Amino acid sequence: MFRVIFYLLLAVILISVFRAVVGVVARGFSELVNPGANRQGRQSAANQVPLTGELKKDPTCGTYIATATSIKETVGGETFHFCSKQCRDKFVASMAR
Repeated sequence: MFRVIFYLLLAVILISVFRAVVGVVARGFSELVNPGANRQGRQSAANQVPLTGELKKDPTCGTYIATATSIKETVGGETFHFCSKQCRDKFVASMAR
């Protein structure tokens, strides 16, 4: 009974080590084929999406959007935040009536 448990545990450890080695080799090969591409992609994605920030409600569709990524429009001295250009255009059109 203990021998079976030992072999199962050994198999799990060997599979884990094998997966780790294959991952390192694959990452190294990827870096060799396309140097710097993976690092740049992570940095640009991190720079584009804020992790925290104040949320504002889009007055057109009701979606909550981060103020850092929202489309801002000032109407009558008040600043509104929109999730898309379409929502902003609908809001501005309704205010013009």
